[in-house]
Amino acid sequence: MEELLALQRMVRPRSTLQRIFGVNPLSEETRPWFKGALGEIAVGRILAELGPEWLVLHAVPVGTGSSDIDHVLVGPAGVFTINTKNHSGQAVWVAGRSLLVAGKKTRHLYNAAHEAARAAKLLSAASGHDVDVDGVVVIVEPKTLTIKATPDQVSVVTERQLLGWLRRRGQVLKPEQVSRIAAAAVLAQTWHRNPAQPGDARTVQQNFAALRLLVNRARRRRATWVLGLPCAGFLLLSAGGPLGGAILHLLAGG
Repeated sequence: MEELLALQRMVRPRSTLQRIFGVNPLSEETRPWFKGALGEIAVGRILAELGPEWLVLHAVPVGTGSSDIDHVLVGPAGVFTINTKNHSGQAVWVAGRSLLVAGKKTRHLYNAAHEAARAAKLLSAASGHDVDVDGVVVIVEPKTLTIKATPDQVSVVTERQLLGWLRRRGQVLKPEQVSRIAAAAVLAQTWHRNPAQPGDARTVQQNFAALRLLVNRARRRRATWVLGLPCAGFLLLSAGGPLGGAILHLLAGG
């Protein structure tokens, strides 16, 4: 959310005409960040349904730069790093080491395996005991998820399957082990060499909510224009000239 809002501040505000016709306030650069944030929020709400025996962390800064892990879980079923990918409305296909989205190869499996291995190393060092970490890729609202062959190093599930998948796994950690690993996981220095001071989460959430409201409002306005397009199209074509062409361009590009 912070990265999205920082980038969005550099986007030129929409004109009055663009607001009237529901042009998306997001730019080409900020749209993926916005979609990613929505996916992580959706998965975060699902993970909140896990019981009190689970520790759930979100957006964990890791390493020395700006990288983070979307979600880290510590509970009776083990330790997991979750890489959330919002591919709503797209076909996802998985086989062995390949994960394709709408026919295009991604690095999701490799990145998830790397995150899990990195987390295992860091948690083992911080807790003083070997910690096994399972990597998971969670696909949010895909059109379809087809798994032809189970990946070797990570698991792939949809957000709707996530809770059931976690709950079906047997207990692999005793309560004292969960507590020891959780105590290490909550320390910022476990994950990052120079952990930054936490920002004002409430302000970030409020600003994101305000942006989300603008995006949803623009979407509804576009839908209203599309539903009224037969009549509006006749009027615009009748008007002709630069004004009619400009309005048609705005509707097509929103």
